[in-house]
Amino acid sequence: MRAIISDIHGNLEALEAVLADIRSQNIPEIYCLGDIIGYGPNPRECIDLVVENCQVTILGNHDQAALFDPDGFNAGAERAIFWTRSMLESGDPRGNEERWEFLGELPRMKREQEFLFVHGSARNPLNEYVFPEDIYNQRKMERIFGLVDRYCFQGHTHIPGGFFEDYDFKSPEELNYKLELGNQKVLVNVGSVGQPRDGINRSSYVVLDDKTVHFRRVDYDFEKTISKIYAIPELDNFLGDRLRDGR
Repeated sequence: MRAIISDIHGNLEALEAVLADIRSQNIPEIYCLGDIIGYGPNPRECIDLVVENCQVTILGNHDQAALFDPDGFNAGAERAIFWTRSMLESGDPRGNEERWEFLGELPRMKREQEFLFVHGSARNPLNEYVFPEDIYNQRKMERIFGLVDRYCFQGHTHIPGGFFEDYDFKSPEELNYKLELGNQKVLVNVGSVGQPRDGINRSSYVVLDDKTVHFRRVDYDFEKTISKIYAIPELDNFLGDRLRDGR
């Protein structure tokens, strides 16, 4: 049994709530699919908790942007990355050196038998979005599924659910929050811990128990996170506002 989390985005309150929920189920392993940082007000603390608690961590595009350059980011996301980088370069020299080293060594994907773990997609592990409406883009989905042996777990869009090889997508609600993995190829988006965008303001992650995926939602104190964002001029207020609406 393992928990699979993604897209924390520097949201300490959300990450702490999710880790507490995982501990309450006595789950021995946690996989993180990237984007530990970016957007949120607590990059150092979130990296430290991932280092401490996650057995496997994948590189996300915001993690890479902090290491190198925020290529293709919008203005608000770019400012947030530059602010995040400044936080990882000040105040804690020894700790920051270890955090940079950790980020710099993260792999872009991990394969375990029939399971593939990425941030974006099997075709472009770092940057490709796979949205629910992509089920209507048959060529795109064919190419992605062609690179998946059986099951792929991903994040990046912050929208949880399952993509099926017959060009169907089902939300956690449509799946009754449980997905049985069988012979059909499946892409599972685990949603976002720190910035859900499916209209629900609760943190999202999944639990993989043998061949059963359980979609989990967790309440957290987003008002506390919002107040931190408002207090940082380099972080757009919108990054806080969106947490209330899950958008």
